[in-house]
Amino acid sequence: MSLIEEIDKNKLPGHVAIIMDGNGRWAKARGKDRSFGHQEGVTSVRKVLEAASAIGLRFLTVYTFSTENWQRPVEEVRALMELLVSAIHRETPDLMKNNIRLMAIGNLEQLPETAHKTLLECIEKTSGNTGTTLVLALSYSARWEITEAVKQLATEVQEGKIIPNDITETMVSDHMTTKGLPDPDLLIRTGGEQRISNFLLWQLSYAEFYFTDTFWPDFRENELYEAILYYQQRERRFGKTSEQLKR
Repeated sequence: MSLIEEIDKNKLPGHVAIIMDGNGRWAKARGKDRSFGHQEGVTSVRKVLEAASAIGLRFLTVYTFSTENWQRPVEEVRALMELLVSAIHRETPDLMKNNIRLMAIGNLEQLPETAHKTLLECIEKTSGNTGTTLVLALSYSARWEITEAVKQLATEVQEGKIIPNDITETMVSDHMTTKGLPDPDLLIRTGGEQRISNFLLWQLSYAEFYFTDTFWPDFRENELYEAILYYQQRERRFGKTSEQLKR
C-alpha cells in the first residue's frame, strides 16, 4: 500500500505550516553555492503543493523569507528575490490549472518593487481559485506581526473605538496577517533543527510539531505524507483529558 492510500482523508489537518530549512546545507554538501539549494527548494514547494492538493489539503503555509533573512549577504538576498519573481512567473499557469489560490503574509512592502508587484499580480489572478490555498510567509516574523497587532489595537483604544476590556483573543487574531485563515494543525520543520524560529507564534499554540532531518530540497510527496500520517496518530486534547474526548 502506498503512503497516500494509508492516509485517512477524514482526519486531514486543515492547515499545514512548513519551515523549509536546509537549502544551503544541502547545496554545500554537493559542492554548490547556496542559490543552487534555493532553486531546488522551489521544486520541492511545487511537489509538496501537488501532493497537498492531491489529498485535498485546504491550507499550506510555507516560511519563505523571514525579516531576519534580510541580514544575509546581499548577493544571497538578491538571488532569492530574483528567484521569487521567476518562480511566480513560471508557476502561475500551473496554479491556475490546478485551482490553487496564492496568498502572502508578512511585511510585503519591504520586498523589492518588482517582486512585490509580481506577487500581487499572481495573488489577484488566483484569487477566485477554490482548491488548496498556498500561503507564502515573506518578510515575515511572528514578533513583528504581534507587535503590529498591538500597535493597531492601541490605536483603536486611543481613538476611542474600543476600550482595553473589549480586547479578546479573537480580536487579537483578527489583527494578525493570518486573519481569515485557520490556525495550523501541523507544523513541519525540515533540516534537523527543532525550533520554530519566530514563525506563527500566536497561531501555533495547539499545533502538532513534526521535525525531520531531511533537508528541504529532498522533501517531497512521501515525506509530506509521512508527516500527515504522524499527525493522524496524535491525540489532540486541547487541554481536555483523554477520557473527556471519548465521551
